[in-house]
Amino acid sequence: MSTIKGFLEEPLLLLFFILFLGSWLGQTKVKGLNLGSAGVLLVAMVFGHFGYQVSPIVQNFGLSLFIVAVGLQAGPRFFRMIRTSGVIFGIISILIVLLAAITTVLVSKAFNLSVALSIGIMTGALTSTPGLAAALQATNDPIASVGYGIAYPFGVIAVVLFVQLLPRVLKVDLQKDLQQKNNPVKSEESPEVITIEVTNPAINKKTLQELKFHKSYSVVISRVIRGQRSIIALSDTVLLKGDRLVSVGIRSELDKFCRYAGKEVPTDLQNVDHIKLRRVIVDSYDIIGKNIRELNLRRDYGVTVTRIERGGIEYSQNTRIRLERGDVLTIVSSEDRLNDVEMLFTRNKLTVTNIHIFSLSIILLLGILLGMLPIHLPGLGTLTLGVAGGPLFVALIIGHFGKLGPIKARYYQPSNQVIGDIGLALFLAGAGTTAGQGIVDVIQTEGIRLVIAGAIITIVPIVAGFFIARKVFHLSIIHSLGALCGGMTSTPGLGAVNQLIDSEDPAIAYAAAYPFALILVAVVSQLLVFFL
Repeated sequence: MSTIKGFLEEPLLLLFFILFLGSWLGQTKVKGLNLGSAGVLLVAMVFGHFGYQVSPIVQNFGLSLFIVAVGLQAGPRFFRMIRTSGVIFGIISILIVLLAAITTVLVSKAFNLSVALSIGIMTGALTSTPGLAAALQATNDPIASVGYGIAYPFGVIAVVLFVQLLPRVLKVDLQKDLQQKNNPVKSEESPEVITIEVTNPAINKKTLQELKFHKSYSVVISRVIRGQRSIIALSDTVLLKGDRLVSVGIRSELDKFCRYAGKEVPTDLQNVDHIKLRRVIVDSYDIIGKNIRELNLRRDYGVTVTRIERGGIEYSQNTRIRLERGDVLTIVSSEDRLNDVEMLFTRNKLTVTNIHIFSLSIILLLGILLGMLPIHLPGLGTLTLGVAGGPLFVALIIGHFGKLGPIKARYYQPSNQVIGDIGLALFLAGAGTTAGQGIVDVIQTEGIRLVIAGAIITIVPIVAGFFIARKVFHLSIIHSLGALCGGMTSTPGLGAVNQLIDSEDPAIAYAAAYPFALILVAVVSQLLVFFL
């Protein structure tokens, strides 16, 4: 027995023993259900109860790694979603935190709990360490940590189990549901090719550049047919009344453009035979991170991008969208030009893994420094973003641009997955041993009512948050669960969602919801002092 104890007192051996047992437990299935990443948490809690402790440095390092992986994965689409209807993920997370706060007030009154203990339970239920820090500062009472320690394990496990059990209970095909339900950036239409005869005198004798069609219409003019001639449409091409414009776009935009420019006429197949639509996959490291405007495709190759498909979602042509590996572009031109541009997108292919340690180190360094900076809120005191919030914001920004100076952030997806999986396992090992210390003694001293209080404050926001996302905003189950994990600031929950489907959509929803919840939990933790 003493040999085993001495064995476990070696920090590295303890860490890997927890990871071994936890991953084994997590992948063990009972009636098709498994704990997944939460297995590491449970095993770590047992070790924590018996006095073993994984270094906080390991825990914080793991959390930073996982959050950076999430930020880099979500960055290319995060800011565009925030500017559009994707902001609903932020709204959902705000509602989840507010529901948790209201539930906390009611539970505190019903169970006659102290202010510090109540707020601590709420931050544990929402698994928010920054919230706990704010609660300790606002109440100046260490018992808040006790409430956090009691509620935290249930907060983690409840979200993970909810995420895993829900699809089974509802018996829903997640991939099919994702395609059918409301997606904040989804567009279903595919491009068409029609011919429009110019009848509007305002267009006569003006170049395409002067007319600036692209600013008003999502339509691409590929050819100008004048008499028997077919002219490639370039920015300096002069249009004349009676010209026939071979136009590409979705039907609604084509109809709108047609009403302005003239009238639709039958398409001359002899001329259109020269025009081809081709889908090209972005696979070149030299292209990744650049946008359509920077590539000068019309000027240098005489081709036009009409659609960009990413993760099964199609977007209208937008010259500012930065390309990612695996994007599928619909391009229009003659066949010989299409062959040339296809080589542009596929040469210098990425290797299977391309983690750039120099860049990853800078991202982590900048993120942790940002997380340490105090943020002063008038009347509420000071809070920090911590080792989760700081790296997330930095990773989102750098992930959006893809490359900033020497920093490269476009990692091949398996590489990003490795970073996230390792980070999550290290974080859960540390968090579990911390949460497990003294939890049995606290329950025996304070009574089971604290556990029940924590369970209520956890379950109400989970169920209500999912209901709001699903029924009010009509989101898919995957987007609903991703937003729910972000609103609950549940890193293990996101890990469980990622195991349900091979898609980046959960991470996108999580990353859009998480920053709102991260800040609001810290603010609410301090405001609740005045309501309890």
